Order: sequence, then structure tokens, then C-alpha cells
Amino acid sequence: MTRATVSADGETITVHIPLTFKKRGGRKLVVMPDGGEWAPRPRVDNAMVKALARAFRWRKMLDEGLYATLEELARARGVNATYVSRVLRLTLLAPEIVEAILDGQQPVEMQLDDLLETFPLDWERQCNALVRGGSTHSV
Repeated sequence: MTRATVSADGETITVHIPLTFKKRGGRKLVVMPDGGEWAPRPRVDNAMVKALARAFRWRKMLDEGLYATLEELARARGVNATYVSRVLRLTLLAPEIVEAILDGQQPVEMQLDDLLETFPLDWERQCNALVRGGSTHSV
């Protein structure tokens, strides 16, 4: 509930607005009383964008035969093969989700860690689970 108070001298008005702060990608996010995010402009999550770029680049390297296996790619990049596998799965995301991430329009609660976990392969189920707030199901 918003309330306002006026100072004793009548010169100052103080408006009280209940809100909370949550951390997202190392930044503070203002959450309004109705649970909605207040954001003056779209916020592109650089970590998600970089992970998507890496996923598509790595997939291209594998498709072109630059690396024969995930393990070979992982060794060349100095990362764990499991990480490569999880990042490569991002290439299976529905175009609607990829566009939302690139445009900074993904849901506030969507985090890179969530995307690196299992998600449905079916694009409609992905959108229901990841974008529209449904629960995720393992593939």
C-alpha cells in the first residue's frame, strides 16, 4: 500500500512505496508489491547471451568437423566436457525463448543456471515451462 506523509512545515512530502529487491545476475532488481518487475527498459542478461553465443559457436565447430567429439572440444577450450554438453543443449531452445533472451524480454525469474538444467525438447512445452512460468520437466 502506498502512503504519503507531509512534513510538519508543509514543505516536504514523503511517499512510501512497498517494494523488495532481488539479486539477478549480480544486479539488484526492484520487485513491486504485486510481484511484477519494475524495469524502465529491457535488461539483457549478458551471461545468458554469452552462453547462447558459445553454444551456437561450439555446435558450428562440431558440425564443421573442427572437433570430432565433445571431449575434444572441451579439452581445446579448457573446460569440463559436462559443461560443454550442458551449454550445447541451449541450441535446442525454442526460437521464441532465444529471441526473448537476446531482446532482454525473458521472465525475471529465468536464470542461466535454470537453462543449463534439463528442459523439454518440445518447443511448446519449453515455452510453457520456461517462459510462461510452468514447471520444468526432464527430457
